[in-house]
Amino acid sequence: MIPGAWSPGLPWLKDRIAVFEIYGAIMSSARVAEQERMLHALAADRRVRAVVIDVDSPGGSAVLSQHLHGAIVKVGQEKPVVAHIRNVGLSGGYMVASAARKIVALPTALVGSIGVIITRPVVRELMEKVGVRMFVSRVGQYKDMMQPWREPTAEEEEKLAELRDEYYDRFIELVAGARSLDPKRVREYATGEFFSGATAKEMGLIDELGDMDAALDMASEMGRVPRQVAYIRPRRALLERLLSPVGGALAERLLAEIESRLHGSVQYR
Repeated sequence: MIPGAWSPGLPWLKDRIAVFEIYGAIMSSARVAEQERMLHALAADRRVRAVVIDVDSPGGSAVLSQHLHGAIVKVGQEKPVVAHIRNVGLSGGYMVASAARKIVALPTALVGSIGVIITRPVVRELMEKVGVRMFVSRVGQYKDMMQPWREPTAEEEEKLAELRDEYYDRFIELVAGARSLDPKRVREYATGEFFSGATAKEMGLIDELGDMDAALDMASEMGRVPRQVAYIRPRRALLERLLSPVGGALAERLLAEIESRLHGSVQYR
């Protein structure tokens, strides 16, 4: 018996490893809020002795990615947390994984893409073609700077560049702190490029090469707990429940993509 483990008894009272899944683009505020609540509950659950964060995400909203990062850091203050990059852990997805104490990925997984992108559609020509003009009454010089009905001014482009650089520096700071790397080295990696898991290990962006079993073994050892696993999943959205699992996930991804295109956003993606 592993020291510190509870005595055998009812299965729902035994110590366990919780596997928490973070899949897909990080673009839904409602989903991230639910994930944060579940992570807080895992931190407080005395039956959970270690947590594996199963990541398969290309990133998404910069703010929401940082919300998840912070929530995972808080879990790590209570118990060991290991991240497993299933397929891709890119940009905001990598930020989420870097909140764990250790990161495991297959040699062929895609890791990194540290960088920032600010997007906003410009539909001025389309509006002119359909005969639509926009009347704007504003207070504040930059109040409508992210609106799609006109091109940004040179001053607005400069303001957006300042915001972009601030988010970029913050990303580098988080990764450098989490991975115990020199910020100058992280900045060299932070070109938006993604790397194979094998290369990422050489760079210090992950700790070990392996699959989910390797991540569970690591969590078991770090938490001094047998490999009794509980999978923790957020409730599926109504659209995903009505459609097939694949179709629902695709529809949710499509809706998030459309929303991100219609509204200006800052993304770790």
